[in-house]
Amino acid sequence: MAKAKYQIEDFLTNVKDDYKAFIMIIHEKLLQEGYKSKIQLTKNNDFQLSYFQAKIKSVEGRILIFLFHNDELMVRIYAKNNAEYPEVLNSLPEIIVNQIDKADICKKMIDPDKCWKGCMGYEFYIRGNHYQKCYTNCFQLDVDSESIPYLLKLIESESEARLII
Repeated sequence: MAKAKYQIEDFLTNVKDDYKAFIMIIHEKLLQEGYKSKIQLTKNNDFQLSYFQAKIKSVEGRILIFLFHNDELMVRIYAKNNAEYPEVLNSLPEIIVNQIDKADICKKMIDPDKCWKGCMGYEFYIRGNHYQKCYTNCFQLDVDSESIPYLLKLIESESEARLII
């Protein structure tokens, strides 16, 4: 049986009205920058909107927006270029920094034989605090009205850094 093809409108019907404009801003910007989008249902029947950068074939070129437990909107940014925009990281509000702080510590930085082969984790500073965080969930952040402008700036900064490299 063929998998269903979903459109951005399908994703938006499941999102609270407060966040639809945020999603459309990201969607239009990333498509203009050459990202490809894919909308699918996950194993938990939650929608996931993925953006893949054409020239980067791994998850390093990926930005995800997804519904968690059918109604909690989250963003996952694979921000390997975070060293290129420390001013953005330093400007993040405490609520986002707390989410980053709660992310798992990178096992591979503690023991190089741990974790999967392609993992590299993230090592960075925010306002002088040193972080060594898991590649998978470090920048997995809740979307709410307070976080939207910061998430937009974070996505924009990572996307711009990818274009330079």
